[in-house]
Amino acid sequence: MFQNCLRRTLVRVAAGLAGAIVAILLVSGVAAAHVIVQPQAAEGGGFSVIAFQVANERDDANTTQVQIRLPKAQPIQSVKTRPVPGWKISTTTRQLQKPFEISGTQVDTVVSKVTWTATHGGLRPSQVQNFALSLGPLPESGVLVFKALQTYSSGYKVNWNQVSVQPGVTPEHPAPVVTITPAAAEHGSAEAGNGIEVSQDEQITSADGSDNASHWTLPLGVSGIALLVSVASALVAWRRGWRPASPAEADSSPNREDVNV
Repeated sequence: MFQNCLRRTLVRVAAGLAGAIVAILLVSGVAAAHVIVQPQAAEGGGFSVIAFQVANERDDANTTQVQIRLPKAQPIQSVKTRPVPGWKISTTTRQLQKPFEISGTQVDTVVSKVTWTATHGGLRPSQVQNFALSLGPLPESGVLVFKALQTYSSGYKVNWNQVSVQPGVTPEHPAPVVTITPAAAEHGSAEAGNGIEVSQDEQITSADGSDNASHWTLPLGVSGIALLVSVASALVAWRRGWRPASPAEADSSPNREDVNV
C-alpha cells in the first residue's frame, strides 16, 4: 500500500513538472516571436538605420507580408528602404495637416507605411528576417513607436501595436519602440593640426592630469613595494613564533662590555 501511494505521488509530481515545462516553453516561444527593433536607442537630430527583426511564430504557415507603420505624431522627412532578397517593397505616403520646414525645405508629405511582400514563399516556420529602414532627421528627444502588422499565408494576421503602460510589464503584442537620446555636445575650439574640437579648459585639465600621474607614479610604486615587504616579514615572524624584546628586557640584558669585565 505504501508503494502504491509513493507511485501516485511521483506520478503527480512528474505531471506537475511537465506542465510547468510546457508553460515555460510556450511563454518563451511567444516572447521570441516579438518584432525586435535594433538599435533600441538612437541619437536625436540625426539619421539612423533601424532594423526590424521578424520571427515566424507559427508552424502551419509562412509569413508573407510585413508592414511597418511610422509614428504619426512624429513625422520623419526621409524614409529610405533597403532591398531584401525575395521581398517586394512598397511605401504609402500621407499629407500633413501642418507642414514643417527642414534645412530650408517645406515638407508637407511623409511616408506613413512601408510594406514588404514575399515573392518566393516568404518566411518559413522557425525563421527570422531583418527589414531595415534609413530614417532621419530624427526628433531631438522622446520615443518613436512603430506599429507592425505580420500576415501569414493562411490569412492569419498579428498586430504588434501594444505599448506597455507599466514599467517592467510586457504586453502580449508589444510594438517596436526606439528611445531618442540627446545629441552629443560639441566643443568650442579646434585642436591644432587634426581638426578635433577640444575646449581650452579640457586641454589644461588633460595636461595637468598627465603631469600629476607621472609625478606620483614612482612614490606610489615604492610605497607599495615597501608595504608588501612589511606584510611578508610580519607573516614570517608570526609563523616562527618570534616576537621583539620589550624595552624592559632590553635594558636588563647584559651588554658585551659587562660580560668582558
